[in-house]
Amino acid sequence: MTQSFRITLLPGDGIGPEIMAVAVEVLKLVGSQLDLQFEFQSAPMGGVAIDETGSPLPEATLAACRQSDAVLLAAIGGYKWDTLPRHLRPETGLLGLRAGLGLFANLRPATILPQLIDASSLKREVVEGVDIMVVRELTGGIYFGEPKGIFTAETGEQRGVNTMAYTTSEIDRIGRVAFETAQKRGGRLCSVDKANVLEVSQLWRDRITALAPDYPDVELSHLYVDNAAMQLVRWPKQFDTIVTGNLFGDILSDAAAMLTGSIGMLPSASLGADGPGVFEPVHGSAPDIAGQDKANPLAQVLSAAMMLRYGLNQPEAADRIETAVLLVLDQGYRTGDIMAEGMTPVGCKAMGEALLKALG
Repeated sequence: MTQSFRITLLPGDGIGPEIMAVAVEVLKLVGSQLDLQFEFQSAPMGGVAIDETGSPLPEATLAACRQSDAVLLAAIGGYKWDTLPRHLRPETGLLGLRAGLGLFANLRPATILPQLIDASSLKREVVEGVDIMVVRELTGGIYFGEPKGIFTAETGEQRGVNTMAYTTSEIDRIGRVAFETAQKRGGRLCSVDKANVLEVSQLWRDRITALAPDYPDVELSHLYVDNAAMQLVRWPKQFDTIVTGNLFGDILSDAAAMLTGSIGMLPSASLGADGPGVFEPVHGSAPDIAGQDKANPLAQVLSAAMMLRYGLNQPEAADRIETAVLLVLDQGYRTGDIMAEGMTPVGCKAMGEALLKALG
């Protein structure tokens, strides 16, 4: 029996529409193979939404996302909008989307694909076999804490303020997601904080530790964030699953991403307690190559696979897409960001065509 899903597409800015087009064609093909029907609707978000409506996240876009089974986002932002007031910037729309859908857990895999191991800036013996999942708290911490703003102090100086704050319930819910993720992986969870100087981090460490007895099959460890950053480049294979707050997760997940050699290869999933999740590549909108057929669509395609696996409970479809990505890499197809000697250079559209052929 055919299963139907409503998917809201947010192509966004820069290379977003190009890589989204590839992902949609891949989804259509795998859907036809497995009797899955996707109802796609596109909506503006980011810079294009600012140009069209004056808002980086129009109410109609958020409403469409809420009524969907899943949201597939490409990329937002660009130089054109960098000088706008903060509340009008594309990135503010992204924060609003996460808050509006209650997306508190961000899953960021950093896996070394054998075909791309030499693309990493680190030595082969350091990165070979790396398979890390960063679980980042997404709707709390310093990005959302109050008070925040730029104020005039009594001295007449301007003073910038941001507040890092977490409640026990916010820590507990992301902690449980992390423990459950570790159970499905290697059974090791490292919690990252700065408990030696931050009270909010001490609460974080206390609550994560208190959850551990509920997951006896998971080995829990703790690292301060500065040490964790050092260890990621010194010995990344020691990590299986990492859980941390919003600010630290933002930084560490990008550091982990570059272990793989190209941020253009990595997907992500943002999940809530219920309702649709948002699935997106971790790279930016790359406005300098937009419209030139140079973009790497593989992270977008792998984000679609994560959508199938984590958002729509269609693991077979996800497996097919991930296998097709590995096959085209085995065949030597490379976009510019992952190009290596002896490989076949292709653009965004040609990489999409190779994926469709690999899917059969």
